[in-house]
Amino acid sequence: MSTYLMYAIIPLLIGLYAQYKIQSSYKKYSSFRTKTGVTGFEAARKMLDDHGLSDVNIERVQGTLSDHYDPRNKVLRLSEGVYGSNSIAAVGVACHEAGHAYQHAESYKPLVLRSAMIPVVNIGSRLGPILFMIGWLMSGMNNIGIRVAEIGLVLFAATAVFSIITLPVEYDASNRGKAWLTDSGLMYPDEIDGVSQILSAAALTYVSAAIQSVTNVLYYASLLNSRSGNRRSRR
Repeated sequence: MSTYLMYAIIPLLIGLYAQYKIQSSYKKYSSFRTKTGVTGFEAARKMLDDHGLSDVNIERVQGTLSDHYDPRNKVLRLSEGVYGSNSIAAVGVACHEAGHAYQHAESYKPLVLRSAMIPVVNIGSRLGPILFMIGWLMSGMNNIGIRVAEIGLVLFAATAVFSIITLPVEYDASNRGKAWLTDSGLMYPDEIDGVSQILSAAALTYVSAAIQSVTNVLYYASLLNSRSGNRRSRR
């Protein structure tokens, strides 16, 4: 039971808490309007232009907290609740995403590495667990199964590495957004505090994802190690 708690329930609880924090913080600061009246779109556009990124377009997309920067097409996509809203939450989220455009323009190394890993992660997240389970089921019969399971584990582990690399990317984007908002004078100090709370809550979701990814890999590794140990003990 203790092993199950460590590998499954505790990460799940952390994830639920992270989702609660981002949802509650976003809802709270969505009700506070910026004193300058600047909207998410206007703040992001000015932040991009100030960095010489006038070639980065901004598009409105559907959904809640579906905001993201697309480096392949150099497009900043802001959700409906962010694009035209002049709330503290909207401006904070918009400038965080604009921070990713800064990173892309400067070839920020963690972002470059994360982007390069995407094809491997896409394969590993799908094929890794399948190979692991096939190999684990076969491992009771022969060593080939153990090798197949090990290959699956390595592929799946790429998702954990990806989630860890994501952490500095997200924290750096938030820091860039907050620094620009402070320097630009578009927001007052008390409003920046609100932005910090929102972005800190958002960062917690990435920390939670990293913890869950790592614990999943460790759990699979413990299963494989246990099976390997049982085979050795029978010899």
